[in-house]
Amino acid sequence: MIGLSSYAGVMESLTNAAEEQQPSSPLTNSWSIKQESSKNQKTKGVGGFVLVHAGAGYHSESKAKEYKHVCKRACQRAVDQLKAGALAVEAVAAALVELEDSPFTNAGMGSNLNLLGEIECDASIMDGKSLHYGAVGAISGIKNPVLVAKRLLSEAQKGKLSAGRIPPCFLVGRGAHDWAVSHGIPPCPSEKMFSLSAYKRNKRKMELAEKMDTGDQTKKRRQSSENVSTMFSVETLTIIGPPPPADFEVENGSACLDTVGAVVVDLEGNVAAAVSSGGLAMKHSGRVGQAAHYGCGCWAENACNMNPYSTAVSTSGCGEHLIRTMLARECSAAMQSEDAHQALLEAMQNKFISSPFLASEDRVLGGVIVLRCCRCVEAQPSQNIQGILVEFLWSHTTESMCVGYMSAQDSKAKTHISRLPPGTVPGQSLAIEGGVCRLINVVE
Repeated sequence: MIGLSSYAGVMESLTNAAEEQQPSSPLTNSWSIKQESSKNQKTKGVGGFVLVHAGAGYHSESKAKEYKHVCKRACQRAVDQLKAGALAVEAVAAALVELEDSPFTNAGMGSNLNLLGEIECDASIMDGKSLHYGAVGAISGIKNPVLVAKRLLSEAQKGKLSAGRIPPCFLVGRGAHDWAVSHGIPPCPSEKMFSLSAYKRNKRKMELAEKMDTGDQTKKRRQSSENVSTMFSVETLTIIGPPPPADFEVENGSACLDTVGAVVVDLEGNVAAAVSSGGLAMKHSGRVGQAAHYGCGCWAENACNMNPYSTAVSTSGCGEHLIRTMLARECSAAMQSEDAHQALLEAMQNKFISSPFLASEDRVLGGVIVLRCCRCVEAQPSQNIQGILVEFLWSHTTESMCVGYMSAQDSKAKTHISRLPPGTVPGQSLAIEGGVCRLINVVE
């Protein structure tokens, strides 16, 4: 059952303009040829496009403003980088840092707590130009895990280590933390990583779980809550607030899966993707979600002779569902079809909701943001206009998904909280929306 299918209404004027200027033939495989021929040409102006998400899960109306605000800030950070001439991989990391620094998102400073009352984060980043990837899993004591993932990617691009050793692309736990510190990324004391928002989420979930469990499980959860309590003052701990609202179980149940991510294309047509997460609340210590797994959390791949489109994908949702379906890579592959909207619709339906790998699941929870682009070059009487046609979409099976997007030609970012229509069942229905924009530059 498909809950909602809306496309091209988000940026209608840009869509119409793009359609008028598209090449008459289908978007042909001219990308690599045009890139090669433009190496010695000078491009006038700077540009690029960014699409971010603050998670697929449940976003209450009371916090909608905060979620949208952090998405706007993340878009602006990425665009600032693009305007300064940074490549896509730099811009996407900048967007993720902003998302990780927000106490309202389940990443970095706002991360969920595990059963021991500790923060363990996952993150990954992929560069579509080099196809290199870097990731960290279950890392503690680092404020911005995406920066460690990015440093792993950068170090791998330098080539082999001494004695012919292959540089790592994925590190976990204490080893990831020590590697980060040894490469100049400062550690962050645990007490500074905890946010009041995350503490309240954790405490309420534990109280809810205690109503259902007895014995050793309850004892462990109480110990976890006590461990977290020591991080806050007595005054803070007494401000628990009124009884939970009617939608408490929805907001704090399995639908609260707000991993963050971003996808970017720069002026040269390079794409990059990144994702970061604090994982599920009350997860087992050492658990690593999709945000760190190759092909599951994010994917980015520049166009080549085999693929006419460059694609970038970032996912969110139940990590175990996303890992078992490798959804990021599946969506990227689907984007090589002519109709992006239909391709994503079919990928979410056939490769995720109805996936044979998830046949035993009653509800399949997740979401994606997708970007695909192709270069178009058109001659004008006095100059050459070099454009990049960008199609961007988001889709989710969760109750909602918060997104933001912005091009370097925009004065401010646009944000949107996409929701399943009333009456549809999360995990069994999906929503899909998106738009088109065109990045234009003058080649001298």
